[in-house]
Formats: sequence, C-alpha cells, structure tokens
Amino acid sequence: MNLPNKITLSRIFMIPVFVAVFFLDGVLPDIKGMPIAYAIAAAIFAIAACTDFIDGHIARSRGLVTNLGKFLDPIADKVLVSTAMILLLAMKDILLRGWSYGEELYIALAVCICVIMARELIISAFRQIAATTGLVLAADKLGKYKTTFQDVSIVVLLVSASVFGKVGEVLCIIGLVLFAIATVLTVWSGISYVVKNKQVLKDQK
Repeated sequence: MNLPNKITLSRIFMIPVFVAVFFLDGVLPDIKGMPIAYAIAAAIFAIAACTDFIDGHIARSRGLVTNLGKFLDPIADKVLVSTAMILLLAMKDILLRGWSYGEELYIALAVCICVIMARELIISAFRQIAATTGLVLAADKLGKYKTTFQDVSIVVLLVSASVFGKVGEVLCIIGLVLFAIATVLTVWSGISYVVKNKQVLKDQK
C-alpha cells in the first residue's frame, strides 16, 4: 500500500476518534468553565479534512494514483463530512444558545444538511453510471470550493460550541453563514457537474 492510500486510511480511522471525542463533552475537563471536547473534535476533523488535500496532491505529483485510492478517497471524504453534519444536528441547544430565532436556524441547518447529503448521493450514482460506460469524470473546481466551505464551516461551528459569550455567538453566526454558502456551492457544483457530463445520461446506441 502506497503513502497516499495510507493517508486516506488514516482519515477513515480518525472518524471514530472524532465521534468519540465529540461525545466526551462533560467528561473532559473544562477550561475556565468552557467545554473543550468540541474544540478538540474540531481539531481532529480539521486534521482529517487536511489529509484529503495531502493524499491527493502526493498521489498526483508522484504518479501514485491507484484504483484502491480512487475507491477509498471519496468514501473517506463523504463519511467524514456526513458524520460531522449529523453530529451538528445533535448540538441544537449548545450551538444556537437559546436564541429567539434558534428554532428557525436549526430547521434551516437541517434542510441544508439534507440538501448536501442528497447531492452527494445523486452525484455518486451519476459517477457509477459513468463508470459503467467507461467514462472517468474528473472533479471540477466548484466541487473543491464546496468541500473547502463545508470543512471550514463545520470546524467553525464546532469551535463556537466551546466558546461562551459574544465571541462564541459571532463564531456560530460565521459558521452558519459559511454553511449556507457551502450549501449553495454544493447545489451549484452538482448541477454544473451533471450538465457538463450530460452525455452520461444518454442511451448508448
């Protein structure tokens, strides 16, 4: 197994660690009354997300692209991000701090998460159809932008849960705005991806 694939596997192995630390809130000691579990979980998620860029860069620059890597990399990415988004839904009271408009924000966040996950399922199915016809579809820049915004917004939201007061509220708002942008980019990139590769949906004669 080459280096890029080992890095990809490390990302997969970090997912259960990320989840375990997330649920250690109340177990890990607080710092000045502020819970650190979410901040540590955010750091683990950030490191795992960074390995996505590292393994891809190494694989392409050193000619180490393999079928195993093509199989593992998208799985690791989708499981990591999907897991983080589902965990965000478990943070309603902590994340939205009892704001008067918190219920509406939570519903909006849930809808955005559903939209993002639906898009990923649709594009995965689209790629499977392409694979049956022998087509290899490369990722486009929009896809990379949406991934970056997704990752950054999740990190910011997790960190905001470990910070009280105005700073935490500002971080939460920034995270929600970034997540909204990520949702728009996710939908846009999905539509663009299908339109650019619409030949995949044409019946072969």
